[in-house]
Amino acid sequence: MRDFLLDTNIWSYWFDPENHSEQHVNIQEQLKRLPSSARLSISVISWGEIDYGYNVNRKKEESRETEFRKFISDVAPWLVSINIHTAEIYGELRAQLFEKYPSKKKTKRLRPEQLIDPVTSLELGIQENDLWIAAQALSRNLTLVTNDAMEHIREVAGESLHVDNWAVKP
Repeated sequence: MRDFLLDTNIWSYWFDPENHSEQHVNIQEQLKRLPSSARLSISVISWGEIDYGYNVNRKKEESRETEFRKFISDVAPWLVSINIHTAEIYGELRAQLFEKYPSKKKTKRLRPEQLIDPVTSLELGIQENDLWIAAQALSRNLTLVTNDAMEHIREVAGESLHVDNWAVKP
């Protein structure tokens, strides 16, 4: 059985202090079906997105931030970092997206140092953080649990990227 890398939106739906949202209920049902040996993980990218959200909303969300951090701490997920294997997979995926979704800026005569970011994630039809999280899932053979479509990323990654959505009814 694969372990699971939960995307930021899944952690957010799961943490619903009032337990009212449909997504929260669906995630709870999915969690009940998991074997006890299944490991849940959170990406350092998701952690950064969570920190960003709380920093932007510091005045309004201070008490909620403490609750949310306690919630994640109580779940004790495996924190998935970025390593060289993740970076290599990220580079492969981004290159495939670059080839599949050509841009006006694309030219074959650029030097390698000019190819650092020849097109934006908007032009590639992706969220940059989603690409990194997908690379983390691929590098560790994890099932990515997300409520994001990630259509372009899924197209280039193919069947090697296992994606599940616990926010909707199975």
